Order: sequence, then C-alpha cells, then structure tokens
Amino acid sequence: MRRVVRGFWGPRPEPVEALAGRWRRTLDGLAELVPQAADVWSQVHGNGPATAFAADEDALLGALRTAQSAADWSDLTGTGLRLVGTGAPGWQAEVSGLAGGAPEFLLQSLAIILHAPDEAVAPEEELLSLVARVWEPDFGDVSDDDVLDALEDEAGYSVGDPVVGRAGYLSPARAALVPDGLEAVRAPLPGGGELLSVAAPGDSATVVRVYERLRGSGALAPLPRPMDRAVL
Repeated sequence: MRRVVRGFWGPRPEPVEALAGRWRRTLDGLAELVPQAADVWSQVHGNGPATAFAADEDALLGALRTAQSAADWSDLTGTGLRLVGTGAPGWQAEVSGLAGGAPEFLLQSLAIILHAPDEAVAPEEELLSLVARVWEPDFGDVSDDDVLDALEDEAGYSVGDPVVGRAGYLSPARAALVPDGLEAVRAPLPGGGELLSVAAPGDSATVVRVYERLRGSGALAPLPRPMDRAVL
C-alpha cells in the first residue's frame, strides 16, 4: 500500500545549513519510526541514474549545495532534494522536498511516500507529527490514492489547495478556525498547531466530510497570492 505524508508552507528563506539540519532530523525520525523501510539510500537526480547516498548531515549539506550550484537554481524557488530508501521486502521510502526559498506562488513542501505490504501497519500520524515538528508547515496530510481521488471527485479539491486526509496537520492560525463538533480527534503539537485524526484507511467518505467542514470554516483557506508569509 502506498501512503503519502506531506507538509506545505509558504516563503521561508533559510541557509543551506538549516535545511541540512531539517533533512537530517527527518531521516533520523523516519529511521526510528519505520526502521524496516530504508536500510540503504540513494539520491534521485533530474538527469542520469540515481547514486548511493550516505544520509548523514555532511552528505545532505553537500547535496543541497550542489543543487544550489545548478544553472537553473533560484533562491525564489527553493532547494530541491529527492531520496529513495529501500529496506525489508515490500518496504520502500521516498522523501522529497523543496524548501528554503521565497516563492510568490509555488508552495514549499516535504513529502514522505511510504510503500509497505498491504497488511502492514505504518505509523502514519507519527510521521505527520515528525514532518510538523521538523518543518513547521502551514498544513499537512496523510493520504493515499483513494483519498485524493475522492477529494477531487466529490469535494472539488485541486492540487495545491490546503487539505487534510486520513490525518491532517494545521498550523496555529488554521487550528483556531476548526469548527466545533468536527468529526475528528484533535491533538495539540508543540508550537501551537494541531494534529487531526480523521479516518481509518478505506474511509474516504469521512475524509470528504471533514475536508468540506474545514474548508467552509476557513481553516483550509489558501495563502494569499502573491505569498508573503510561510503560514496563514
């Protein structure tokens, strides 16, 4: 089963050393939560084959600096990195991010895509909490293909819109707009944001209902464009 854990935010310029530290904490947290998912890492490049990757802070710092030295890199866009880890049979983790920039329209993001055996139990909400703590996003979600298809078909969701899935994360200003009686379990996180436990795998109908209520309350309003801040 393919699970997607994501966080999104607006412009937040950061030095490459800060980005490398966030990446290291992400990979360390992933290794602690899902040790079977990634024993060996490789870096995926825009051109050419993937290359072996050490997944330590020195390697991360080098990869980010190399990305920033590319002819088409811009500090407005942010610095991208994509890593793929292979582990026990049936398990694979992909981590991709675009961060540290000051874009006016394209959100910055960090995504963990976890491939696991269908019967496996994965710590989805713990992974979303990890993304929230490390990257301080504006919003985030745990989704799969069925959830995203249901949101697009039944609720008019479009790629790039603020969203929650089977679980969601809302930054403090968004959490303050959550309506009473929401069909979800709310848990505060450090920094004032909230983790929402929405639905079990396969229950896309509940996800759609919660998404529509949050959107109606303003908790999923998009950042104003052109963007001038990282969070709502």
